Amino acid sequence: MQENYQDQVEGRNSVLELLESGKDINKIFITKGEKHGSINQIIAKAKERKIIIVEKDKKQMQEMAQTENYQGVIAIVPPFDYCEIEDILQYSKDKKEDAFVILLDGIEDPHNLGSIIRTAETAGVHGIIIPKRRAASVNSTVNKVSAGAVQYMKIARVNNMTDAINKLKKEGLWICGTDGTAKQDYSNQDLKGPLGMVIGNEGQGISEKVKNNCDFLVKIPMKGKITSLNASVSAGIIIYEVVKQRQNY
Repeated sequence: MQENYQDQVEGRNSVLELLESGKDINKIFITKGEKHGSINQIIAKAKERKIIIVEKDKKQMQEMAQTENYQGVIAIVPPFDYCEIEDILQYSKDKKEDAFVILLDGIEDPHNLGSIIRTAETAGVHGIIIPKRRAASVNSTVNKVSAGAVQYMKIARVNNMTDAINKLKKEGLWICGTDGTAKQDYSNQDLKGPLGMVIGNEGQGISEKVKNNCDFLVKIPMKGKITSLNASVSAGIIIYEVVKQRQNY
């Protein structure tokens, strides 16, 4: 997969979140005649921040849109600003919290990536690490599915996941992998303290190399005939188990 830096944010909620986050916006396009509901809020906030607003007809907007449901508004932004692993760890130190980092080992579906970012942000995860190759990167679809959570989430993009894991280990994090063949149920594992949680690819799960570098593995018990969960659902279940254990600690 080639590196693909998308530079637009689509949909009313996503653009509103973007405006409220204070991040740079080059220009906002709206469909002619779409001056009702939350579009008025977007126009007012954009004027407040002196951001250029351009009206285009529906056909032009449809040609420009990267998602089907752009809701009459597209913001043009600089490429997504990825951070470094050190920035994520510093953020947890600034908050005086044990680091909680999600590592995504080859998530390819931008909808899954967007959902995971949204869940991670609501749960107080300090940052997400994704690989540069063979994985989804932050684009307009990811932004929209995340409901604008990408504006608040620290995301690092790395060449090598094993190197990233080793860096986290040196900083005192335990690395937990999610794997269907693991002996331990996620709810029976101690997930308190500084933690890196690895979520695997939608089809193959965690790669062997990454699995071998995890400190321990956990599974989500399956009771039905289908033996796997969507990656974003798996991530949500385990992220909130960590939240629960930390609250009870």
